Amino acid sequence: MSTTEIIEQALKLPAAERYALLELLHQSLDKSDPAIDAAWQQEALRRLQAYDEGRLECVSLEQAFRDL
Repeated sequence: MSTTEIIEQALKLPAAERYALLELLHQSLDKSDPAIDAAWQQEALRRLQAYDEGRLECVSLEQAFRDL
């Protein structure tokens, strides 16, 4: 069955079933990647160490939003 056929069949479903399908598809895309999670963890630790050592300048939350 092609993607087009699947979409055509999905669009024939009642609204509640289309919503359930949408939720399942979204959840399937929202899986974390262990390699990316590990990279972000290392980056967070690197930044925390830089902050603790005084090598990282910080700003208040108010200033950060004001600068946007």
